Amino acid sequence: MSVRLFNTASRSIELFEPLDAEGRSVKMYTCGPTVYNFAHIGNFRAYIFEDLLQRHLEIRGYDVQRVMNLTDVDDKTIAGCKRCQVPLADFTQQFKDAFFSDLDTLRIKRAAHYPAATEPKYIERMIEMITELQSQDVAYQAEDGSVYFRIARFTKYGQLAHLNLDELRPSGRIQSDEYEKESVGDFALWKAWVPDDGDVFWESPWGRGRPGWHIECSAMATSLLGPQLDIHCGGVDNIFPHHEAEIAQSECITGKQFTKYWLHCAHLMVDGQKMSKSLGNFYSIRDLLERNYSGREIRYALLSVHYRLPLNFTLPGLDAARSALERLDAWGERLRLFASDTPPALGESPAKKRFLEALDEDLNISGALGHLFDWVRESNRALDAGSLTPAEAARVLADFTSLNSILEFEPEAASVPAEVLALVQQREAARSARDWALSDELRADIARLGWQLKDTKLGPQLTRG
Repeated sequence: MSVRLFNTASRSIELFEPLDAEGRSVKMYTCGPTVYNFAHIGNFRAYIFEDLLQRHLEIRGYDVQRVMNLTDVDDKTIAGCKRCQVPLADFTQQFKDAFFSDLDTLRIKRAAHYPAATEPKYIERMIEMITELQSQDVAYQAEDGSVYFRIARFTKYGQLAHLNLDELRPSGRIQSDEYEKESVGDFALWKAWVPDDGDVFWESPWGRGRPGWHIECSAMATSLLGPQLDIHCGGVDNIFPHHEAEIAQSECITGKQFTKYWLHCAHLMVDGQKMSKSLGNFYSIRDLLERNYSGREIRYALLSVHYRLPLNFTLPGLDAARSALERLDAWGERLRLFASDTPPALGESPAKKRFLEALDEDLNISGALGHLFDWVRESNRALDAGSLTPAEAARVLADFTSLNSILEFEPEAASVPAEVLALVQQREAARSARDWALSDELRADIARLGWQLKDTKLGPQLTRG
């Protein structure tokens, strides 16, 4: 078994070898939400990719300690609390709560830590780091009181994004960080207080102000995981300037390589266009739940395309996810009914091995799902032909259940009473004996117990009556 991952830093697929001397412990940092609004499906595309990565590493025997930050102070959160005329903490808390609710809806495994940028211990750490950078003459204070990082003093700046610093021009986050900089590419470590900030500020050696976006992540990551990370994840939009800045400030402080493997997921589009409220194609998880899609259907749609490929999200795609899950549900139920309480046969299904080997190769989820549905088709044919024993069916079911620790595709819990399962088995026996009258009686008995039974090509399917 060997896991291989595409490292943004080298632009190549590399064998995954943790920094841990024993090769089992993995330190993983993932960029979390800025809590000024409800997170949207583009955000959750990244979080589900990171969930898949963690779950696969764990099933391969690694001990993953993952940290995901919450950005709860920046221009947007400050503007939001002013607009609503509430304290910053009250404004952001509603979106933090919604974020965690959405994680549960999508069955995303919780990280070990969710540090928030405004926690006093992290603000203190940020001030310490900026002070150290200033002592190295890597940082400087501008006339307005803001403190900036001199990118010219860090020779590796731009290597992650493969940028030519001579051609660097301001854009995006850099523009919002500009005050009185020496160089256009220098980024803010500490932003001096301005009247528009209202009561959002912290005291510092440079006067009242607040941390820059980039230093927040470096402070939280190194505080919780130490000076070096195995894996750092995010969307491709985080590569520059955010992750580039994290590397520069962190490595100047520690003198060590900040992160060994950088993984980034591609953009999400909706109906072939960039997601935008003005286009009416902007979806939060709540928007999709209101359209009667379930969390696991959304999870399937966001998970099923390789993380480095753009994902075109559509409502028909969600319908296809629903159909795929229904097929898996029917297959699992058919296996359960046939296997009954028979212990699984020894060994491991070859299909499970193929599934995991696909994920070993840079999380090739498309290939893994292809193996899964080949498995569904082959085992259903074996059931139809009578060439699969109950013990073999139990083995298939046990292996699929193991894989669901990665996929989390299990149907919502609705345990079928043993009495109902016994009637279904009796009815299957009656159908095999072509005793149609008894078969109809047993169907009626099942209905009286509150369950509807539907005969499908994949076998009997039970639903709540």
